[in-house]
Amino acid sequence: MCFNADSIMKNMTKDYKDALVAMRRHLHKFPETAHQEEQTAAYIIDFLKQFNPDKLIAGIGGHGIAAVYNGKEPGPAVLIRSELDGLPIAEESKFEHRSVNEGQGHLCGHDGHMTMVAGLAPLLSASRPSSGSVILLFQPAEETGEGAGMVLEDEKFQSLSPDYVFALHNLPGMDHAAIITRKGIFASASRGLIIELQGTSSHAGHPEGGNNPSLAVAQLLESVTSIPQKHIAMHEGALITPIHLRVGQPAFGTSPGDGVIMFTIRAHSNEVMEVMEKEVLHLVKHIARTHRLSFEYKWIEPFEAVMNDDRCVEIIEACASDLELDVIRKEIPFPWSEDFGVFTGKFKGALFGLGSGKKTPQLHNENYDFPDRILEKGTMMFYRIIDQLLNTD
Repeated sequence: MCFNADSIMKNMTKDYKDALVAMRRHLHKFPETAHQEEQTAAYIIDFLKQFNPDKLIAGIGGHGIAAVYNGKEPGPAVLIRSELDGLPIAEESKFEHRSVNEGQGHLCGHDGHMTMVAGLAPLLSASRPSSGSVILLFQPAEETGEGAGMVLEDEKFQSLSPDYVFALHNLPGMDHAAIITRKGIFASASRGLIIELQGTSSHAGHPEGGNNPSLAVAQLLESVTSIPQKHIAMHEGALITPIHLRVGQPAFGTSPGDGVIMFTIRAHSNEVMEVMEKEVLHLVKHIARTHRLSFEYKWIEPFEAVMNDDRCVEIIEACASDLELDVIRKEIPFPWSEDFGVFTGKFKGALFGLGSGKKTPQLHNENYDFPDRILEKGTMMFYRIIDQLLNTD
């Protein structure tokens, strides 16, 4: 059977569309957080087996999965990626498919992303590409920024060697089913930073007998958050957000001897991120020394900036036009982060947005639910991209 995107899109059945909705709602009901996606992966594997991939590889970088569909002739390999993990946030919604896993929720839309990519399997099984191959990747641990790197380092993935990589993210606040694109940097780099300060506790009536880190924490709060203003040009885009601080314990008779302060650091580019990291650590060392404190620091949840390939963005926009979907070209990068930047740093590819409606609650909100009405649009965008790259007839 010839690979024909137009034919398949015109003849999509109601049963197929209903199946996508049912899958999405099942995944939403049983979310699992980063590194814990065992049951989610098992469900996806059982689904994929029905549609006879040429290769089905499990356990990639943890619970990751790849399903490979080969074309009739040699050609490029196109990877379409989705994420397996949910968030450690309790859901407040009351609908029937709300999360049953306490303190966990698919509040970023990865349930929808998985469904759109899994929805390609029956289409590819029915009509293989005329050349090349398609890799459907279900990646673990995106929310912590670890999963993409773990997948790339796994020998099981290294044998796949994609030539192109594509992914999407649903975007609340954007028009329903609009396609959001940007050449170059699409989403920002980010890092979490934990700084622990150690002084000496003493009686609250004799604070001079110890070394209270409170003033150092206050100085860090002001100085670190002002780094973007002092060191980064406006057009380069950078932001430091304090997210947590603590000094001692709630004991009124004690002058504390320890403190913790945490920041999230964001920058449009990896280069600006490197500048920010150096400036932050310079300040930490200086302030700790000034207050005669010892300190330790730890970087966590590192995300690289997502750098889109220009040609891949042009393909996305052409596919959106074919499907009569509106294209919104973003003028500046998004301030949020996505670990797909690890893939686009190694392979040609692009991340694009799929508008999920202006009235949809924001991502990571306790009442967010992926809108089922855009499932078909996202699946067809991916299918059209595959068609553009692998249909040589």
